Amino acid sequence: MFTRVPDGFISLLNTLLRNPSVVGAEHAFFRVLQRELEERGATVNWYEGLLVAQGAKPDSLYLSAHIDRHGLICTGPNEFQYAAFVAGARSDLLGNSVSEQLIQKIVDRFQDDAVYAYEPWSGAYRGQGKITSSYVCEHRNNLIFTLEGLAHLVAGTPVAFSDRLKVSDVALVGQLDNVLTAAALVYLFECGFEGTAFFTAQEEAGKSWRYLLEWFRRFGGRTNQLIVVDTSPYPDFDVACQQHLVLRNKDANAPFNAALTERLASVCASMGYTCQYKDAYVERRNLDLVSQGLEPMSLGSTEMGRIVQASGGLVDGTTLQIPTSGYHTMEETAPIDAVLAFLNVLVHGHKQLNSSS
Repeated sequence: MFTRVPDGFISLLNTLLRNPSVVGAEHAFFRVLQRELEERGATVNWYEGLLVAQGAKPDSLYLSAHIDRHGLICTGPNEFQYAAFVAGARSDLLGNSVSEQLIQKIVDRFQDDAVYAYEPWSGAYRGQGKITSSYVCEHRNNLIFTLEGLAHLVAGTPVAFSDRLKVSDVALVGQLDNVLTAAALVYLFECGFEGTAFFTAQEEAGKSWRYLLEWFRRFGGRTNQLIVVDTSPYPDFDVACQQHLVLRNKDANAPFNAALTERLASVCASMGYTCQYKDAYVERRNLDLVSQGLEPMSLGSTEMGRIVQASGGLVDGTTLQIPTSGYHTMEETAPIDAVLAFLNVLVHGHKQLNSSS
């Protein structure tokens, strides 16, 4: 097992983090992913909203990570909105996601953040600027941004947050959701992974499950047990450090596959890693919040829950998540111990999952 986070993984994560992937404008990032995966021996196919990488035994294990990150989209002359809600057209957001509940809380987080624009297909650089102000428009029900330095952009141009990975002895810091676990799936192929890894677009807009379900309807068999990987938000770094990894029995949409969840928990335990069930954590916190007359937290709307709900039994599975703090900011922080646990479970535990499925 790894005793430290591999330098090769950190280098890969650095590379991917420096390439933009604003929700709704992920094509350029898919091109980068394709190169990195093919260099590691994967067979790669590209579908609408979905990149599929496969090894020699593609049906042995299915893993999925979304690759979109939050950013802005130019919607008119010198007008910029939060890309996730534009891409989702609000019609597909059900009001039960953590992202939607966070919109009022994060409105002031972006002051003076550096940003840059790019061509959505090629990734070509279109200039840089910074955010001077942001507010929630009551008429459009979205975050509206005022930028300095990017008045030349035309509608439809994505604007990404400028970011570099910061590494300390205790944490990785950056806009980690969800390039962190996507990088881990790429790194898996470097370590000999032979299964299938899915990389989905527009998860932050509530659409990624549609692309994934279409693939399973076309190519999947009768049993399609899927593990969706992601980061999971906690109030602060100390709370995030109280467990190595995060599992779920369910989300706001549907229950997950109990047997697969238990097998995954067993793999974690066999390696000495502690896990918390996020749904149970939220339900406990909600008892306290409601008793204080406060608004309860959402269980979260995940790619896994949406695909279980919509697939009519064709696809089920569970999730494996890295606990983080500073969710959906440039300072999202993942404990090193959690990242190490995640890599060890996937790299050294996936064969155990294969043989048990």
